Amino acid sequence: MYKTASQQQSASEDTSKVVLIATEKHGKLFLAVFSAVLGNFNFGFALVFPSPVIPQLQKGDDPRLQMDIHQISWFGSIFTLGAALGGVSAMVLNDRVGRKITIMLSGVPSTVGLLVMGAAQNFWMLLWGRFLTGIAGGITAGSIPVYVSEISHPSVRGALGSCPQITAVFGSLALYAFGLVLPWRWLAVAGEIPVVIMMIFLCFMPTSPRYHIMKGNRARAVKSLEWLRGPNSDYLTEFNKIERSISSQGVQWCDLKTPLYYKPILISVVMRFLQQMTGITPILVYLEPIFHMTAISLEPKYDAALVGAVRLISVAIAASLMDKAGRKALLFTSGFLMYLAMLSMTMYTHKTPCNHGNLTVTEGLKSTYGGLAGPAFDPVTLIPLISSMVIIFGYAMGWGPITWLLMSEILPLGARGVASGLCVGVSWITAFVLTQLFMHVVDAYGLFAPFLFFCVVSVVNIIFTAKCVPETKGRTLEEIENFFRTGRTFTILDS
Repeated sequence: MYKTASQQQSASEDTSKVVLIATEKHGKLFLAVFSAVLGNFNFGFALVFPSPVIPQLQKGDDPRLQMDIHQISWFGSIFTLGAALGGVSAMVLNDRVGRKITIMLSGVPSTVGLLVMGAAQNFWMLLWGRFLTGIAGGITAGSIPVYVSEISHPSVRGALGSCPQITAVFGSLALYAFGLVLPWRWLAVAGEIPVVIMMIFLCFMPTSPRYHIMKGNRARAVKSLEWLRGPNSDYLTEFNKIERSISSQGVQWCDLKTPLYYKPILISVVMRFLQQMTGITPILVYLEPIFHMTAISLEPKYDAALVGAVRLISVAIAASLMDKAGRKALLFTSGFLMYLAMLSMTMYTHKTPCNHGNLTVTEGLKSTYGGLAGPAFDPVTLIPLISSMVIIFGYAMGWGPITWLLMSEILPLGARGVASGLCVGVSWITAFVLTQLFMHVVDAYGLFAPFLFFCVVSVVNIIFTAKCVPETKGRTLEEIENFFRTGRTFTILDS
């Protein structure tokens, strides 16, 4: 039965009213989330900093800043080593000073690190700057998802839970875009702006109600929840549920033997490990050098910006589907797309002649900048660009945002601060090893070798999703916790 024009207009008006009501109802919550995830914007910005900077340094006139293969590997990977240290710091700070203060503290190493890189006179200053921004990135990665999850209403937690990943992607895209027009030193200066805005905004945002309850500050917890939900909401009922859940928890080492603790912690750690094993960090960090090595006819800096735009669009799509399609469906889709794209990248770089797929980084960059004119357009060389777009699209549809979201959803409330820091530490140690080895493996065996490995990992991710990952769509944090406690149901029975 078809709807009349008046019925369609009425339905459209009803939808608009629902959106306006939701915005009004959760307006302050959205503001708090926005203030926090600015830290992820800077994280995404700093993570891919070497992508446009390495080519600029290699063609520069200052020999002190030109790098060989070993120095390029360290410049790309030391960020992840700092992020691992930052993750361990977040593990301690989350429960000591609170999630909000921890996020604000990340602004200190971020600001100093960007200033050091912007003023760098030698390779060691670049390394120190990267390391400090890595520490800041690790702190934000271990605290922002927890803060966002704990302050979010269950009805919008899926969409808001993907915000850290979306803003990190937006930060990377901003870096690629600025890299088209700005010298590398000014890129470091531009990165300071979101850090300052984040620290100012967070001064006026509430601390997580769950953190206040854990510290025995019931009045402050109620006040925070009222601010987030609105005075006319049923925030006291939600407060009682949170308090009852937290009061039943007293984490001891022996508790780690129970499924309530070890299952979600293991799932979270393995997911963060597999997330990095897809190779997403070295691919993003060395995106422009990879395009140089594959000799794409289009200019690599524009290719990188295109991939960044695709990544942003795909994360936005994932956010809109998060509470509709479910977490597992998106993880399956993500793993399958990455498998196909990694396979095509492997076949291209293995079959193409040496001057396409197997140039070293330094040779690729020098040949690109050494000539007066670029190579003639060849449609076949678009395969790496399209494959990279699909890899990024697939990752950003599932294994990017959902891994962050699930970590904040399934970790037990009593151990969430420590466990999230552990997950971030494992994630970034893995990323450091991969990013450090990536260019050495490419130099020794060719570009196809790492992509073949990432292809196999994508298959492992699909199997792990099928066997181990629970569906948390539409569940409260307390219901998810009850699932791991009972092993059977999400439903909480009132006593």
